[in-house]
Amino acid sequence: MNPQPILLRKDQERRLLAGHCWIYSNEIDTKATPLKQLEPGQAIEILSNRERWLGHGYVNPHSLICARLVSRSPEQHLTPALWIQRIRDALALRERLYERPYYRLIFGESDGLPGLIVDRYGDLLSVQITTAGMERVRGELLAALEQVLRPRAIVLRNDTAVRALEGLDQQVEIALGEPADTLVLDEGGLAFEVAPLSGQKTGWFFDQAENRQRLARYGVGERVLDVCSYVGAWSLRAAHLGARRVTTVDASASALERVAANAARNGLSDRIEPLQGDAFEVLRELRDQGARFDTVILDPPAFIKRRKDEKDGTQAYQRLNRLGLDLLEPGGLLVTASCSFHMGRDGFQRTVQQAARKSARSLQLLEVGQQGPDHPVHPAIPETAYLKTLFMRALPHF
Repeated sequence: MNPQPILLRKDQERRLLAGHCWIYSNEIDTKATPLKQLEPGQAIEILSNRERWLGHGYVNPHSLICARLVSRSPEQHLTPALWIQRIRDALALRERLYERPYYRLIFGESDGLPGLIVDRYGDLLSVQITTAGMERVRGELLAALEQVLRPRAIVLRNDTAVRALEGLDQQVEIALGEPADTLVLDEGGLAFEVAPLSGQKTGWFFDQAENRQRLARYGVGERVLDVCSYVGAWSLRAAHLGARRVTTVDASASALERVAANAARNGLSDRIEPLQGDAFEVLRELRDQGARFDTVILDPPAFIKRRKDEKDGTQAYQRLNRLGLDLLEPGGLLVTASCSFHMGRDGFQRTVQQAARKSARSLQLLEVGQQGPDHPVHPAIPETAYLKTLFMRALPHF
């Protein structure tokens, strides 16, 4: 059965020709292609207004991002053979980059599989499907992952809120094997217990791994503050680098319990001071107590999840960074991150600078980090370049 063709409106193919793969509902010629006749996840052929063939993809008539282009080759239909080839291509990159199998294996659009995220924890795969098109071929994708990687277990972490935008339910499932609730991974010589079944996202934040290694270059001093710590990846790295006291802040009691367990696992318990509470409230309390730190690390969740959140989210980033700077010793290191793809690098840098001026501090930008190469950036899709991590020095004079 041939895929259903959809026609774009006049001149709406420009972004696709430049390399992007998203098609919005207002870019489709709905007179020529009535969307109500299409099923969520259905395979399609994408044509320009003049019927120029553009690619194979899938559609969801109920979503703002109405279609996604997957293949630009007329012969390359959305079949199990394509999934296998894309997975093999993604694996080849990661095997060049990493000695051990702990990384993001599939990063959606950047790996030619929009709507699919796969994190690899040794012989366990944590899979997240975020679109109706990928959900429709879920069985084929899982079979392809089994064929290429031969995992012992596969966990489906389909509990992300973005699935609701595609009309999909949210749940966690075990698709293969009998995985334990926790496992231990190694990052830069430190051992961390993570929970692929119940932890945040898919259990671990591989995207900041390269940036955490960069701490060694700058030194962290004796007193470190790690805000939004999750299970302690930044905190333990700082302690490992010589910090005598690391104050580790997170709103989640279970996350801080994991921090303590991970600290004990690495012989660093005497250097970690967990502190539960809302990040903003804890920072204000520390400021009022006169606390000061040689390094402040701010790695919050995304404050701007939708374009309409931009104003409030920008203000939240500014408040958080101002509070962090109020606690930083002159000459200290500020490591501050944003994972909001609606806030670009320049906007984030400007927001931190505004926070510095309100805190009467002057900063030097030392380095800008992004997500690691297991989260490759698609040059034509700016949304894939979501992570910005600024390494900044607070000047010892105003």
